[in-house]
Amino acid sequence: MSKHLADHRTAPTGQRVKAFVTIAHRSSQQVWQGLWKRPVERSAQNQRLVQFIRIEKGHEA
Repeated sequence: MSKHLADHRTAPTGQRVKAFVTIAHRSSQQVWQGLWKRPVERSAQNQRLVQFIRIEKGHEA
């Protein structure tokens, strides 16, 4: 009695892993680019401190 067709597996070539990594890389790049290009939120309360630090460092307008 011979084995079933599903039991006759060939050696894996790694194509599924390559495809998965390619898809994961593409989607992660989009996520990171979205985060990098997102505008930085600054509160109005912090602006006074930012200006004091800027002057202290020697940067003048």
